[in-house]
Amino acid sequence: MTEGHPVASPHSPMEAKMVDLFAGPGGLDVAARWMGISVAGVEWDEQACKTRRAAGLLTEQGDVTKSKPANYPNARILTGGPPCQTYTVAGRGAGRQALDRVLRFVELIGGDPDLAHDLDELTGDERTGLVLQPLQWILGAACHGAPYDTIVLEQVPSVLPVWEAYAQVLRDGKYGYKVACGILHTEEFGVPQTRRRAILIASRTVDVRLPEPTHRRYRRDVPQDQGDSRLRPWVSMGQALGRSDEFRVVSNYGTGGDPKARGVRGSGQPSFTVTGKVSRNRLQAGDSMRSLGRFTDDEAGRLQTFPPKYPWSGKDIGQQIGNAIPPRLAVHVLAAALGGEVDVRVLDRCVKRPWATTKDGVANLFKAPVGA
Repeated sequence: MTEGHPVASPHSPMEAKMVDLFAGPGGLDVAARWMGISVAGVEWDEQACKTRRAAGLLTEQGDVTKSKPANYPNARILTGGPPCQTYTVAGRGAGRQALDRVLRFVELIGGDPDLAHDLDELTGDERTGLVLQPLQWILGAACHGAPYDTIVLEQVPSVLPVWEAYAQVLRDGKYGYKVACGILHTEEFGVPQTRRRAILIASRTVDVRLPEPTHRRYRRDVPQDQGDSRLRPWVSMGQALGRSDEFRVVSNYGTGGDPKARGVRGSGQPSFTVTGKVSRNRLQAGDSMRSLGRFTDDEAGRLQTFPPKYPWSGKDIGQQIGNAIPPRLAVHVLAAALGGEVDVRVLDRCVKRPWATTKDGVANLFKAPVGA
């Protein structure tokens, strides 16, 4: 296969066809680049920006609330994954407690995008209100005559009600989006990890629906070679990392919140959800429980389906990795939002090849719909 499908790597935000809010180290950006879509990301965290710069991803380091759609006049795709810590089951739940208030703000913004909103009213963790920022960008762009054609948003499952509220606003006749949202299981798309994400996709140009699984759902008592024969088997940690040795992983967090009841999975299973504490997971050799240390940054990234030799940089790399959307999942979601198809075999090669060889796009990975 010829790799040549160069991304017109934008030299400035003015040239990017996609803008990624809360871009982190580049999960959605990597997917877009593989698909031949030029992308710029907005990210405030210096450590994530160091990784982005090392990876050659165009980045505006700054606050999403201070940036604006006019900075990206050619962007027809808006994506984003607002900070999720206050919405996670493991967190203190400030986001869940504020959910009703967030939903009321969605309704207000939908009714009057130019209304000045005091998002600080969302007490607790200021990150809670950041989940509203993509809607302000979407409706702000529409009101200024340059609506985004395609939207992709992702978050932890507990944010699904917010995405459903977004959907009601976006389907309104004055905005005219077709919208799909729901929960996706990452292992059903070839990610070697059991992780769930709340996804919203919307389009003004094509009918949309959530992507169809390519792999089987992981079930603890069902062998990898059993299940729906139309789907591929889920992918194990050992397969993803190319390791033939047997090992087991002791999770950094306890089942049901009990720190003594730490989960354990073997190399022949998918990983637990890769969190920002992935560097604390302990690796052991089989029944002897001999310590094998920890996952390297490269290995932890590959469990998220970042390509080998992705140039992780700066500090808090585990947190960067855990916060990102898996690029493999992001490819499927972006393709569904654009109404096109993914060649899964080509995607396999993207995930396995070093970033330096794929960062300028991969031929034949994505087939756009006729007329796009």
